[in-house]
Amino acid sequence: MAEILVLVDHAEGVVRKPTLELLTLARRLGEPSAVFLGPNADSATEALGRYGAHKVYVVDAPEVDELLVTPAVDALTQIAGSTGPAAILLPSNPDGKETGARVALRLESGLITDAVDVVAGEDGPVTEQSAFAATYQVTAHVTRGIAVITVKPNAAAPEPAPVTPEVEKWDVTFGPASAAAKVLSRSPRERGDRPELTEADIVVSGGRGVNGAENFAVIERVADTLGAAVGASRAAVDAGWYPHSHQVGQTGTQVSPQLYLAAGISGAIQHRAGMQTSKTIVAVNKDQDAPIFELADYGVVGDLFQVLPQLVEEIERRRS
Repeated sequence: MAEILVLVDHAEGVVRKPTLELLTLARRLGEPSAVFLGPNADSATEALGRYGAHKVYVVDAPEVDELLVTPAVDALTQIAGSTGPAAILLPSNPDGKETGARVALRLESGLITDAVDVVAGEDGPVTEQSAFAATYQVTAHVTRGIAVITVKPNAAAPEPAPVTPEVEKWDVTFGPASAAAKVLSRSPRERGDRPELTEADIVVSGGRGVNGAENFAVIERVADTLGAAVGASRAAVDAGWYPHSHQVGQTGTQVSPQLYLAAGISGAIQHRAGMQTSKTIVAVNKDQDAPIFELADYGVVGDLFQVLPQLVEEIERRRS
């Protein structure tokens, strides 16, 4: 079977969910091999093998922590040049897309970003994407070189396929251009108990209709009841009601959860571009003509301050 390289997204050896999704997708295309950068590979190997990684390439060098995305670029380029994989899959986050673009350029290969599905085709991997602010669904495949593909989180449900992976240490040669920018310091980001916005299966977002930072408590209560992440529209974050890191939209974070609940969000094209690939969309808005209802699977015309508390009560009642 053809080898498929998967770049591992991890935090100190703890493999993040998007990587498990990529391994699941990679099994459709061939035999997955994980590329792990940094220390703590031993703690990640078991998780990678549980989701089908037959081989784990480990790159553990000081440059991994000292430099920006260039260690991943150098590693993927050199491993791919030696092994000749059929495809390289990366998470579709800012680092993943920059890494993928640089790798494709070095390999003189085609690049596809923000795929929401990947399947095997006669001429290699075939992807599905949303284009022009999610107005169109597009199928595409790379016609030159090794297919380099970045995939959005939640494109597939992680499915275990346990194997015992072979671990191979890989010595990467880092070129002078890689050291053009260095990391000077790091500080841990404050995190709550809610899931990451890009990885969450459920996202509850509030918009202009929330009408104030203090009122986002009702959005957070629904999110906590559902075990969801909290999002916000651009109007809400620009007004200072919620942190910009939670903005969902074309200029914010793009999400594709199993369930997206939009409360008090009109559904401007900028916001729709960031969430339209969600599997199920529920909208709550007082304006029955709000554009968000055009793409919602379920819509409630009503005051979110009356609807959402009733939703919380009903969820809690059914769980009790």
